[in-house]
Amino acid sequence: MADAISKTKLKNGLSVLLKEIHNAPLISSWIWYRVGSKDEPTGLTGISHWVEHMQFKGTPTFPSAILDKAISREGGMWNAFTYLDWTTFLETMPADKIDLALSLEADRMVNSVYSPEEVASERTVIISEREGSENEPLFQLDEAMQSAAFSVHPYHHEVIGDMADLHSITRDNLYDHYRTYYTPNNAVLALAGDFNSKTMLDRIRTLYEDIPSGQTPNRLNRPEPSARGEHRFSIEGPGETTYLQIAYRFPSANDPDLFPFMVLDSLLSGPSNPSAFSGGGISNKTSRLYRSLVEKDLAVGVFGSGQVTIDPFLYATTITIHPNKNYEDSLVAFDAEIKRIQDEQIPVEDIQRAIKQARAIFAYGTESITNQAAWLGFSEMFSEYQWFENYLDKLANVTSEDIQRVAQTWLLPQKRLVGTYLPDGKVS
Repeated sequence: MADAISKTKLKNGLSVLLKEIHNAPLISSWIWYRVGSKDEPTGLTGISHWVEHMQFKGTPTFPSAILDKAISREGGMWNAFTYLDWTTFLETMPADKIDLALSLEADRMVNSVYSPEEVASERTVIISEREGSENEPLFQLDEAMQSAAFSVHPYHHEVIGDMADLHSITRDNLYDHYRTYYTPNNAVLALAGDFNSKTMLDRIRTLYEDIPSGQTPNRLNRPEPSARGEHRFSIEGPGETTYLQIAYRFPSANDPDLFPFMVLDSLLSGPSNPSAFSGGGISNKTSRLYRSLVEKDLAVGVFGSGQVTIDPFLYATTITIHPNKNYEDSLVAFDAEIKRIQDEQIPVEDIQRAIKQARAIFAYGTESITNQAAWLGFSEMFSEYQWFENYLDKLANVTSEDIQRVAQTWLLPQKRLVGTYLPDGKVS
């Protein structure tokens, strides 16, 4: 993590971050656009994700029929992700083949073809994706939770969008969204790997600097009002398993409370990865909720989730209820663990273990060249690269007092949502 990086802004506003890593002949390139599901007004939910899909439909120079073959033939891999605050496209290639990725991304920043036929075809694909998700109990529960948590802020809908909008979004809607947000001044290009920074920057200038900048996109600014009390709901659907989910507001990326909250998460249910793209699972069998729920046969699984976002999002604990137990018993046990953290002195060894695990899952998610490049750009979506560089030190400095203060401030009954998924025939 100590490797020096260079950061340059081209004359058209494109931010370029470069990090040389010479331990393997690979280069990973990520281009990040500051657009995600929170930029979608009612009637256009899911459009950012759909535009991401359309970017794989080709340009006159790189028709869709050759794109995947071209990357694979050169020994590379590529992908894309859309989330609440951003959309990103990546290629990891042999070092001497990276020019293909750079040329492709420069071209589809301005020349993507949104043919009516491809739009119609992709509508079918995305609606099918949405229908498949609707068969998953946890998708249903997550969507209901997100909708209940945000009545004003545009975090209220799932990234894939609402079914009604997936049927009504037009080709012109998609193309306008693309032209509005896919501009160099709304983007960050981040590369890590086996290259010379000066030579690489010269090539990037050649490919990207003549792309005209666009107008600064208007942003939806609708802060969510404070909660006015606990909100409970239940949904019913197919299956045989009952799920319980408890959600609280989660600090934004630049809130100092984020770091003690990440340690609190590790202590409660096992560490979460702060990003959506890097893995590195760690067993949560030493966590307090595992011991009080799973080991006591109230539940068969428990996990927490908190990810870095620009605005406060959600910290949700999801409990898979034991088939012979009532979800209310798990909620009582959950509340008891929250109360213990808020009121009792936390043993030093528990804090040290929680910090160690939170640091480990973060480190595991930064090992590869691909993820090193990802963090270069991802951190720029909500802060700057120093946020990433300082993350481990911030975790290491968390104290027992910090954890209790965060628990007493954020994990209050009147600030939470409690949702249950009840399978058909097992409503209690």
